[in-house]
Amino acid sequence: MKIIIIGSVAAGTSVAAKARRNNEDAEITIYNADYDISYSICGIPYFLGGEVDELEQLTPRDAAWFKKRYNVDIYTRHEVVAIDSNTKTIQVNSLETEEIKEDHYDTLVFATGATPISPAIKGIDQKHVFQVRNIQNTAAIHQFMATNQPRKVTIIGAGFIGLEMAEQLAHKGLDVTIVQRGKQIMSHLDKDMAFRVEEYLRKNNIHLLLHETAANITATSVDLESGKSIDTDIVILATGVKPNTKLAQTAGVKLGKTGAIAVNTKMQTNITDIYAVGDVAESFSFITNQPIYRPLGSTANKMGRIAGDVITGGSLEHRGILGTGILRVFDLAVGYTGLNEQEAIAEGFDIEVLHNIKPGNAAYLGGKELMIKAIADRKTSHLLGVQIIGETGVDKRLDVFVTAISLKAKAEDLFHLDLAYAPPFSTTKDPVMYTGMALQNAIDKKNKLITPGELLDRINHGEAFQIIDTRAPKQYDVANVAGAINIPLAQLREKATELDHNLPTVTYCNKGVTGNAAQNVLLNMGFKEVFNLSGGNKNYQSYIKHN
Repeated sequence: MKIIIIGSVAAGTSVAAKARRNNEDAEITIYNADYDISYSICGIPYFLGGEVDELEQLTPRDAAWFKKRYNVDIYTRHEVVAIDSNTKTIQVNSLETEEIKEDHYDTLVFATGATPISPAIKGIDQKHVFQVRNIQNTAAIHQFMATNQPRKVTIIGAGFIGLEMAEQLAHKGLDVTIVQRGKQIMSHLDKDMAFRVEEYLRKNNIHLLLHETAANITATSVDLESGKSIDTDIVILATGVKPNTKLAQTAGVKLGKTGAIAVNTKMQTNITDIYAVGDVAESFSFITNQPIYRPLGSTANKMGRIAGDVITGGSLEHRGILGTGILRVFDLAVGYTGLNEQEAIAEGFDIEVLHNIKPGNAAYLGGKELMIKAIADRKTSHLLGVQIIGETGVDKRLDVFVTAISLKAKAEDLFHLDLAYAPPFSTTKDPVMYTGMALQNAIDKKNKLITPGELLDRINHGEAFQIIDTRAPKQYDVANVAGAINIPLAQLREKATELDHNLPTVTYCNKGVTGNAAQNVLLNMGFKEVFNLSGGNKNYQSYIKHN
């Protein structure tokens, strides 16, 4: 059996390693047009920012290591330029000698990755404009910065790479401006979560320009379509990537709805004995089963392992992804998994939404707040998606939610998890447990939730509510929900007789717990319909500030 793999970063090398573990006799060859193999693209910003000392740390393995460890032949600087699936032959061009040779395969794997998107901006080809794409490119950025000592950087794009570069270059002392053509950063976050990160970026002296488009880059500036001009010494393009499918298309391989190569659960394409893995391949949503494209190293490794197993007679199959992502921005961690609110609505789910603000560990040991936005399906009680923002404990909670969704847990199941507890690590009722409890109560109609957006929308459409602020008067005087009356919880039972039992009622406190207690009091007293404001006044004030 002869296996040829095109591409040797995360996915390609994973195919080779798994295939070799399963079959010692297979002949395995990798062709790679780049200089380096199996390097960490995700680590590039941290080298440029100085957290990684040497660039070589991002390239821990070379072709010689792979040959010795796995008996795999890797040819760098060799580009596959043509494929004939009928004869199972390929044409390979040596980029060093320009010699073209023919090779044959029994099984062919596309692991050609993704290509950075080059936006249509005048002046994009200048020497101080860079994309973050590979080790050679990274070395060029590093050299430019060492030689020219730039003071101001403009980053075009506010996704993962753009925000990571913003953090790292700010640490290096540069004055950072981010230009984002969309109305928010991080498109996979809901807007009511994204604006919290945007506010935090500005507090850390990042100049964030939203809904702006770069039109022209000069030697000293980035000019925007709005007429604004940004002084800059170096420009970083972080405008996303697209699957590198050009070669596959010439071979007759079909693309999917996302523009990546369509594959089945065994990573097989439409052509017999041709597979596709990693950033060039389409995945599918674990929740909806619909095609999804989320290029990440973790997914690429998983796909590569599956293909390597299948090719050598194994039974692994891809189970889909949730599109989980996490990002560090200065001291803040931002994570998400599954569907966001707008995606869930678009997919036709009847959703319950909770904003849960809780410390990650005991407050008396310095526990810092986590903002958790959780979305569940009212029909099945299954969790659909979660977004979390906080300084500590974000990854821990996110991974619990990922596991719960992957195992099709219901919201109520989260409350019953026997999670690790000690004051330095958690609270007696962990934020994950509280999320499940509150969501299930809302789904069961015991304790209905209403988001700030839904409340304001319904009021604007003419619905009448009586809104009760259950906090102390001094808190109410500082900031409150428009139209709310102040009845502290301790006085609520006495004053409830003055309220209309039949009018839809909203209770709230600062974050949600006391509002929930007030909600229970009124429901037990016979009030017809009582909502607790999701995330309390703190969430409401953040919402109206940015809408």
